[in-house]
Amino acid sequence: MTDGDIDDVDRAILYALQEDARNMSSGDIAERTDTSDSTVRKRIQRLESEDVIKGYSASVDYQKSGYPLRMLIYCTASIPDRGDLIADVLAIDGVVSVQELVTGEQNLLVTVVGESDDDITPVAQELLDMGLTVADEVLVRTHETTPFGRFDPEKRTSDGGEPNE
Repeated sequence: MTDGDIDDVDRAILYALQEDARNMSSGDIAERTDTSDSTVRKRIQRLESEDVIKGYSASVDYQKSGYPLRMLIYCTASIPDRGDLIADVLAIDGVVSVQELVTGEQNLLVTVVGESDDDITPVAQELLDMGLTVADEVLVRTHETTPFGRFDPEKRTSDGGEPNE
């Protein structure tokens, strides 16, 4: 699926699900998009089957759940291997995300959460044992997200172009 295959209704569905997938019914989305409930359900199924929607997850405040440390670990892997290493890195206890970076020397960004340094340090060691170079470690205080604004029908033009000003 390319961006051209995603229309304004799909974008509105994606925006609504990013806002609050748990409490957003297909009926609620249908009302927003001026379509039927069944159309929204079919669109969501298509977006899921084509991996535009890759899954649903809870946004957890790790600090409030007893894991106050969130560390970003910037690593360098050989370019041919970096994509293949992602599943192994995700399998390390404490790792909650891995991002493959395509510019700069550091090409993997690993996010780790833990209760103390004793939780974080073994992760860095496991990364080293996998042959990665740990280039930098950054302690994060807060992390917030928002739905992607270009999916918001309120901010798009009627022709699907750039957002209105």
